[in-house]
Amino acid sequence: MTDNRIATVRLGTTGPEVGVQGLGCMGMSFAYGPSDAGESRATLERALELGVTLYDTADAYGAGENEKFLAPFFKAHRDEVVIATKFALAIDQDDPTKRIIRNDAPYIRQCIEASLKRLDVDAIDLYYMHRRDVNVPIEETVGVMAELVREGKVKHLGLSEVTADELRAAQTVHPIAALQSEWSLFSRDIEAKVVPAARELDVALVPYSPLGRGFLTGSFAKAEDLTSDDFRRQQPRFTGDNAAANAALLEPIRTVAEAHGATLGQIALAWVQQQASVHDLPVIPIPGTRKPGRVEENATATRIVLNEEELALLEPIAAKVAGDRYADMRFASAGRE
Repeated sequence: MTDNRIATVRLGTTGPEVGVQGLGCMGMSFAYGPSDAGESRATLERALELGVTLYDTADAYGAGENEKFLAPFFKAHRDEVVIATKFALAIDQDDPTKRIIRNDAPYIRQCIEASLKRLDVDAIDLYYMHRRDVNVPIEETVGVMAELVREGKVKHLGLSEVTADELRAAQTVHPIAALQSEWSLFSRDIEAKVVPAARELDVALVPYSPLGRGFLTGSFAKAEDLTSDDFRRQQPRFTGDNAAANAALLEPIRTVAEAHGATLGQIALAWVQQQASVHDLPVIPIPGTRKPGRVEENATATRIVLNEEELALLEPIAAKVAGDRYADMRFASAGRE
């Protein structure tokens, strides 16, 4: 092991202790174009060496292929890692390219058994409801999830993209260890209601896409820069006039990065990490990467501290972002708040 491991934090009052930064594994087998399996495996190993212990996947990532890909790594390091996976996005039988949201009990039961088999584990450390089906009371959904805890198939519960009221309702049924929502310099809608509710209920925040799906790193400037099978080509923020307007918003980040001798991505991540002290709750972002060098860069960001002047320079960015984070905002908590 190296001597530059990241710090640790607890996932809420009931959850496990994890590194202050996790790893989003979706892109290793889904959504972001071609990937190199060997390089992805090396990335997983390097992340663990650096103290990254929360690994995030979902049954929807490549129709279960991401879970299968991760299984050997988890088996080799079962006592060192915290496995997070999710249910709720089912394949639309009328159109296999689309997903529908399901939170009903039979579907949850089906999903947990399938994920346990693909991951080749006896229990999942953190099981998330990936998206909210408004036609099923959240108390009912969490009730089924709580049964999985009692049965020993799941250790801790999480929710993703829920509103403050939905989080409060869920917490009345069973303790929620973590809430996963998009949170970055480009996406701050959860700060109005969701973050205060999480702090009130002692729920940890797990920001996904803390690098604005890569846009905040400057690695691409418009959808056309991406491969044809990259799902970001369909997101409003990266197309047409929106992309050009949003690319201009990176300038303050560049200014701060130069002052720290850091990359754009490191400053974007440092800002998210620092929200833990700003909002007084655990914050464990899960940047996704498939490269060992990039996971080293990301981990270094946990040690960058932005001063008040730098935070003030970055503050106006989100309000100027052009385009929604999803084409259909019903998939996000902000669409229901």
